[in-house]
Amino acid sequence: MSPEYTKKIPVIKALFDEHWPGNKLVIESLAERAVRIRQTPSRQSDLRPGNTVSGPFMMSAVDTALYVAVLNEVGLKELAVTTSLTINFLSKPRADADIIADCRLLKVGRKLVVGEVTLFSQGQAQAIAHATGTYALPSN
Repeated sequence: MSPEYTKKIPVIKALFDEHWPGNKLVIESLAERAVRIRQTPSRQSDLRPGNTVSGPFMMSAVDTALYVAVLNEVGLKELAVTTSLTINFLSKPRADADIIADCRLLKVGRKLVVGEVTLFSQGQAQAIAHATGTYALPSN
């Protein structure tokens, strides 16, 4: 990871800490149009019967990865908002592992940003979910 991107990690994390105190976001890497984050399912509400991670927790990881990627690419546009999010659940995630979200931005326009996110259970190569999403950027 280049020093340019390394410097952005604490700035983006500080924004999350300010607006969502107690968040468990870990930004593992930033690159041009790409990010990797890690989130830990730590509450009972993050899990489902059958020792698996809940769909809402995974959707949140996807949305968070997209938001971090948008902030990384276009700057701290706090008012960027999700306009669409589609997820395909591919395999059962491990309840005892962090969720890794690899995000790649496919298009960065003046008004919209489109990206894709692949989720993994930490330590496993097989994807547990794949998602696409679009963010709208604020006018100013």
